[in-house]
Amino acid sequence: MTAQRSLFRRLLGGFLAVVILVWLAVVAMAIYENTVLQARHTAAENRGWTRQILLNLRSVAHDPAEVARVAAQVEALRADMLREVNYWPKPVMLQVWLHGQRVYRSGGELPGAHALPAPHDPSLGADWSSATATDAASGVVVRRDAMHDTNWLLTSSGAAYYLTPLLYSLPLLALPAWLIVRRGLRPVQVMVAEIERRSGSDLQPLPPSGYRELAPLAASVNGLMHRLTERVERDREFLSDAAHALKTPLSVIRANAHLLLNHRHDADRLLDADRGLRLGVDRATHTVHQLLALERARSDAADGDDRPIDLLHLLRERLAHAAPLAMQRGVEIELDAEAPCVLPLHRESLVAMLDNVIDNAVKYSPDGGRIAVTLASVDGVARLAIADQGPGIAPELRGKVFERFYRIPGQEQPGSGLGLAIAERAAARNGARIALEDGGAGNGLTVSVTFASKNPA
Repeated sequence: MTAQRSLFRRLLGGFLAVVILVWLAVVAMAIYENTVLQARHTAAENRGWTRQILLNLRSVAHDPAEVARVAAQVEALRADMLREVNYWPKPVMLQVWLHGQRVYRSGGELPGAHALPAPHDPSLGADWSSATATDAASGVVVRRDAMHDTNWLLTSSGAAYYLTPLLYSLPLLALPAWLIVRRGLRPVQVMVAEIERRSGSDLQPLPPSGYRELAPLAASVNGLMHRLTERVERDREFLSDAAHALKTPLSVIRANAHLLLNHRHDADRLLDADRGLRLGVDRATHTVHQLLALERARSDAADGDDRPIDLLHLLRERLAHAAPLAMQRGVEIELDAEAPCVLPLHRESLVAMLDNVIDNAVKYSPDGGRIAVTLASVDGVARLAIADQGPGIAPELRGKVFERFYRIPGQEQPGSGLGLAIAERAAARNGARIALEDGGAGNGLTVSVTFASKNPA
């Protein structure tokens, strides 16, 4: 089993990673300053000091001893100034020539200066920067060499200088970060506890979150609970419908089974019982099929797979399926369609709708009657109309017949009262609207289905 990752550790690790990245950027900047900018600063310092010392020596250029004394004083003043600002001076070598003869060289004033080689010696290396100032009139030449240590960061003292603040600050930063992240994730824990406290039947929505980041999560969970509530209600409704619809057929089956058991020697009673038993089984089977069709028809759009379907081709297929019953009754079915009509549809629910509407038209048409089926496109929108010559439905009852188990009073045709309810829900499942209208010749009934999707063909 794969170990679960910790969001808390991820946030805390990300915070500390940012701290370390900032520290690395500071170290990189320090390395750049030490290797590039330090060399530039040292060179500029050399040029400035050589010119300053040259200006001080021009007035005493006639006396070599005075030249050496003034140069030494200038160096001493520089050392005093650096000590006052607590700045450790870099190794420096100052040399002064008067008419080609060196009259001064800084020696023991600065640590290590006496051990430095001559300025013209290439062993000084790349860590040294030199500057020379010359006064041709007085014959004074001043040369200053200063070292800028580019390898200091690579030493133990340099590494300790930059690592020590990081090592001291990480614990001090980790504790506040730990508290902040833990407190920031507390609303998530509260939401989880709220969900865990609920029973399996409690699908009430979560209270709205006061945090902008958690509001979409709460809305998504509430949306899921709403869909689950609808599904549970549909399941309860389905069980209630099944109990209601199967009660009568099962009673018929039970009564006729009782007759078969108690009247074995009465041929007429046995024949009636057998006929009633078969009728009850057929009615129960039909009711179960209708209930399943109703449940499929009112399923969510997300539960099915809508795909492009040629409505005309499917309509011809379902009319052919109803043709045997129509031929037994002598009912003529005419189809008038302009062209193929391809729409994104859910095939299973659409088949249930067509079968129920067509079966009703055949069942309620008089013997030798005529059914007109029309599929046309109006402003790019498909409209299906099925008109029969049956008794029709009074306008005041056309809204009630879409209710489950409702049957028109005095209806002689057997049925479960689910056909139009299935058709209405199946039409809604496919984004269509179903309506009942008068028949074309003033009698009968026309069932029209208008699809919202446009025909792309």
